[in-house]
Amino acid sequence: MSKRPDLRYERRLWRLGIESVAGLDEAGVGPMAGPVVAAAVIFPPETFVRGVHDSKQVSAETREKLYPKIFECARAIGVGLAEPEEIDRLNIYWATMLASERAIAALCPPPQHVLVDGKRIPRLAVEQTRIVGGDRKSFCIAAASIIAKVTRDRIMCEHDQRYPGYGFGQHKGYCTADHFDALRRLGPSPIHRRSFAPVFEAAQQRLI
Repeated sequence: MSKRPDLRYERRLWRLGIESVAGLDEAGVGPMAGPVVAAAVIFPPETFVRGVHDSKQVSAETREKLYPKIFECARAIGVGLAEPEEIDRLNIYWATMLASERAIAALCPPPQHVLVDGKRIPRLAVEQTRIVGGDRKSFCIAAASIIAKVTRDRIMCEHDQRYPGYGFGQHKGYCTADHFDALRRLGPSPIHRRSFAPVFEAAQQRLI
């Protein structure tokens, strides 16, 4: 098995005459703050960008360099967000599905088939293939993972300016010791996910 993403899954579909193949991935499922972001990417057949890998396997600097290269080579890119209030209302699973649906709906032209990392999208009208660990196997899913991660990191850096003191620019909303400390000191910000237990508990402490 290849140790880096390649085109094997895409080529199976291209050989069937399905040219518009999208890769889908998301970033931000685990954090206590900020949106969950999904991205979908379609490339022309046989397009490959050297260095593209699962976003967790490359540095932030490398992701930033790959981001414009993906945009230059892609046929279509769609990004979808689910905001913290939607996460609290729907739960993180359905909010992630919503962000994924929005990313796919933003693609122009639309995909004929979607390669999905991990979980299937229940309400998706387009044919889809679920690939466990797809961001380490499929090139277009890996590219989507980079677009989603860079987009979300940039959003969290913007929130760092709006809500100073929480360290969003450093931890990006994830559950680090510094984030827990800021949450205890300052209480939840407007972008914290109040349905997540540590945030709920911090909010309750502010009421005592």
